Amino acid sequence: MLLAIDAGNSNITVGCINSGEIVCVFRIATEISKTEHEYAASIKSILDFNLNDNYDFTGAVIASVVPPLTGILYRTVKMLTGYDAVVVGAGIKTGLNILLDDPGQLGSDIVAAAVSARVSYKLPVIVVDMGTATKLFVINENSGFAGGAIFPGIGLSMNALSAGTSQLPKVPIEAPKKCISANTIDCMKSGAIFGTASMIDGMAERFEYELGKKASIVATGGHAEAIYRHCKCGIVYDPHLILRGMEILYEKNIKR
Repeated sequence: MLLAIDAGNSNITVGCINSGEIVCVFRIATEISKTEHEYAASIKSILDFNLNDNYDFTGAVIASVVPPLTGILYRTVKMLTGYDAVVVGAGIKTGLNILLDDPGQLGSDIVAAAVSARVSYKLPVIVVDMGTATKLFVINENSGFAGGAIFPGIGLSMNALSAGTSQLPKVPIEAPKKCISANTIDCMKSGAIFGTASMIDGMAERFEYELGKKASIVATGGHAEAIYRHCKCGIVYDPHLILRGMEILYEKNIKR
């Protein structure tokens, strides 16, 4: 079984993958101040609870966009599995042609999502990753990572809205009954859900215009489930896109 750890700015996603089957997924909060022993204890406790002590890891892979945590998680994985993890980063084999001005700027989570989307969906494909930031990017029909766009994630935007105003409260990220809402809380929900969905629809349309053809569109990330069903662009929800990409990257780069 493969242990996959995807460290984001808000949450760390931990997945257990057995021959392509994702058998367990959970999230813990990203806390830079935690030590490898604290992370190991937290992860092992949840693994024991979910898998009833019935797991035997044969390798591990890490994708981290939080540089101070990468080394900590590497040592955490070593403690939990006894293996040195494959770390997604510069120099690894991806099967992608990175067409960016500076390929080194590409986040490891985006690499994993792109690798997964390339083998799972018809090209070209637009990937929408909705986490702390919302990232849209394109894999063209020649397996080239062509670039994309980044804007604040829905959670970050709503927190900024309530923190920067005197009368707007924090609200849950959920859809109201109507887009044209009649009270402050539902108006905020409408802007968050329907506004984000409309932005994704509009950006997908612009991407396809620049590509000169229709594209597959797939959504992933912590906020994707709340948004994708309100999009009109034919988007598919794939919650495990990044984890599957991490398994592919592990298989491409493991030294046997």
